[in-house]
Amino acid sequence: MARQRSRGGRSPVVAEVDGGTAELRPDPDRPRAWVLLLDGAPQSHVDLDDPAHLEFEYQRRLGHAVDLAAPAGRPLHVLHLGGGALTLPRYVAATRPRSVQQAAEVDVRLTALIRAELPLPERARIRVRQGDARAVLGKVPDGWADLIVADVFRGAVTPAHLTTAEFLAGVRRVLRPGGVYAANLADGPPLAYLRAQTATAAAAFPEVCVTAAPAVWRGRRFGNAVLLASDAPLPVAELTRRAATDPQPGRVEHGRALRDFAAGARPVTDATATESPPPPPEVFS
Repeated sequence: MARQRSRGGRSPVVAEVDGGTAELRPDPDRPRAWVLLLDGAPQSHVDLDDPAHLEFEYQRRLGHAVDLAAPAGRPLHVLHLGGGALTLPRYVAATRPRSVQQAAEVDVRLTALIRAELPLPERARIRVRQGDARAVLGKVPDGWADLIVADVFRGAVTPAHLTTAEFLAGVRRVLRPGGVYAANLADGPPLAYLRAQTATAAAAFPEVCVTAAPAVWRGRRFGNAVLLASDAPLPVAELTRRAATDPQPGRVEHGRALRDFAAGARPVTDATATESPPPPPEVFS
């Protein structure tokens, strides 16, 4: 593990982990905040003084899903597929005390780095389970989760086996009735991956909505989209309000408009799946 003195006095931490090279880079604007990068790609932002602060656009949109999954403050059972720096588990612990959480993370050395450098809050009921996200999902009891958050990237792409109808069948098994599935997706023009993921979710759940920046929807740039799905009605009106007032405003698509967007796309299966498209080099420049 290597440290380099930064201008602000804190040292970036660089370490080799199972998935490549991890760097914890100090946020110059927040005294105890850090950005996690894997092989140069930003993955997470954590503020140890304020775990309810969500810096990244996609994290705020996942945070909206946490906020709207139940009345404010009610503890939840949450399964996080993809651990990283454990930003969302920290957020849930801060905003919904006494929540019971599990986080699946395949990278053992990354988890050790995060535990050492960005320790979890005391009394946070967060269990990190080492292993592949789909394998961990398969071991969770039926109906255990109020909320499942999928934010799994190997480098800058989502593995193919976490994009399929068979994977979502496992998600539905673990969700309680009325529970919510939230997924961070990344795509760019012509949005074929996002269309296919929308079609796959719509085949598994009666209610689906997707939030993305207008420029992403128009196919003008690569970016993140957050998909929510449930067997119960989603809080689309409140999601729309929150997305419109975010620092980076987003647009929520639902119902007929979303069906039209995904028209012609076929649900992805284990036999046909591919990993998500890699971002163009300029995204992280």
